[in-house]
Amino acid sequence: MKELSHVDPSGEARMVDVSAKPDTHRYARASGAITMARETFQAIDENRIAKGDVLSVARIAGIMAAKRTSELIPLCHPIALTDVTVELQLDAALPGVRVSAGATSVGKTGVEMEALTAAATALLTVYDMAKAMDRGMVIGEISVSEKKGGRSGDWSRD
Repeated sequence: MKELSHVDPSGEARMVDVSAKPDTHRYARASGAITMARETFQAIDENRIAKGDVLSVARIAGIMAAKRTSELIPLCHPIALTDVTVELQLDAALPGVRVSAGATSVGKTGVEMEALTAAATALLTVYDMAKAMDRGMVIGEISVSEKKGGRSGDWSRD
């Protein structure tokens, strides 16, 4: 059986020691969506949500969350991010909002968790800002869509 990476010899959870790994350029992108009632979609599109500009606040929330990923996810390494992008797009076909979040770093470990945290938090923020109008919104489809760098190399969902 393969040795577990996050468990020490006594069976206790531990953070993986990455100090011997070389620094490489790391990038990851994650995406997701939130579906909602057509009336809620229209209100967001027309900036009529009482709490303010939903997409702008969600973008900032996603960026802030990426920077705090290691505080939220146990055993996740703190990473010096060099760039975080959060793009939100209204999609009438859902109806709802799609998010795409990217994280970049030069370091010893990947940034998939930072991209996922940014995407999830941006969607949670959309929910929070619009929940007074629509408690039936559904967040879903959150996944890593691509990653670059590191020992395992590049990967894409496409």
